[in-house]
Amino acid sequence: MALNPNVSRRKFMKHLAGVTGALAFPTILPAHVFGKNGAVLPSNKITVGCIGVGWMGTDNMANFLREADAQVVAVCDVDDEHLLNAKNIVNQHYGNQDCATYHDFRELIARKDIDVVSLGLPDHWHAIPAIEAAKAGKDAYGEKPLSHSLREGRAMCDAMKRYNRIWQTGSWQRSQANFRFACELVRNGRIGKIKHVEVGLPEGHADFAQTRGQDNLVPPPKELDYEFWVGPAPYHPYAKSCVHKNWRWVLDYGGGQIMDWVGHHVDIAHWGLDFDRTGPVEVEGHGEYPKDGLWNTAIKYRVAVKYLNGLTMIIAGGHDDIQGGTKWIGEHGWVWVNRGVIDAHPKSLLTEKFGPNEIHLYESPGHIRNFLDCVKTRHETLTSCETAHRSATPGHLGQISMLLGRKLRFNPETEEIIGDPTANAMLGRAYRSPWAL
Repeated sequence: MALNPNVSRRKFMKHLAGVTGALAFPTILPAHVFGKNGAVLPSNKITVGCIGVGWMGTDNMANFLREADAQVVAVCDVDDEHLLNAKNIVNQHYGNQDCATYHDFRELIARKDIDVVSLGLPDHWHAIPAIEAAKAGKDAYGEKPLSHSLREGRAMCDAMKRYNRIWQTGSWQRSQANFRFACELVRNGRIGKIKHVEVGLPEGHADFAQTRGQDNLVPPPKELDYEFWVGPAPYHPYAKSCVHKNWRWVLDYGGGQIMDWVGHHVDIAHWGLDFDRTGPVEVEGHGEYPKDGLWNTAIKYRVAVKYLNGLTMIIAGGHDDIQGGTKWIGEHGWVWVNRGVIDAHPKSLLTEKFGPNEIHLYESPGHIRNFLDCVKTRHETLTSCETAHRSATPGHLGQISMLLGRKLRFNPETEEIIGDPTANAMLGRAYRSPWAL
């Protein structure tokens, strides 16, 4: 049953309440049986609905399927091929035909027997379903970057707090031992006062779906509800090169490599600096952009970031002087970390041990596992909404600075750009009717 996005939330809920037998609810008892302080009792499975089951959405769904105390009961997507594939994976895993399918995320969120949602959507669709899920009492696992604009991110975090929801962002590097150890070295002063940080990210445009050059404006395929896929973003005629996976190279849908990766390596930089609740005071970015085609995100970029304590950070893609990963440079040496590797100067740092009275950072048993544990205990996750919002902030500001070609001054407390109304307005995005936060 697909609903027109022009249907208001009130009309939609009234319609849903009046439906009898139209929704395929599987016979699974809800896990909303709570113990002390609202914690889910451990004898109950956590029921999961997956919204957006393309690339990362399917990967995250598979990770939920691996957890014995979670049960995926429904999937939702506006592409029928994605939807059928996800349904088949779930049903094959459980050996039944119980997985329900939805075209409209609001139908899935309205189900009372679903505890958590997994959101694997394009950036321009991160905020609305997350906030609607919070309003409906669902905890959520969502992909990085947290949001498509800074003000969306703040609205998401406010909603999680207002409705007392558990949120985990897919910044899974924090669940890896080498990243945690690197941050512990920095936080425990092993290289002295930090003077500078370098964050190296990918450059260019990855061609995920072999669609480079397929910019022809053609009718969308019949299996895709393209109008719903565009949703709150400005409408552009369909081109194969601008949807699944490659939407991230179009500014109206994504943020290019800088926003695709800011939730990983800048997130780790902030963890090591204890900056999870603050942000920069100055940002100046320079980017190089494509000269033709529909992809319009930066292919080479360099963003200089300054924090209140005087510390500086460079975020760069396509510059040989900045090594991929995260590197903290201190008074007495440096620490560098990337996926699967860690290095330091002096080398003796790599065998350091931390005493019982030193800083021991949040140790995760696995990113999905940490989320599910926190759903039960109501403790904050490793990559909470506020943490992810602060990790994305240098990227949002860097993007605006690159597009405008000027330095920005930022107040991390009020989250406003100072003395530049044009830039400040770009902290948010206008939504295409009828969508709104």
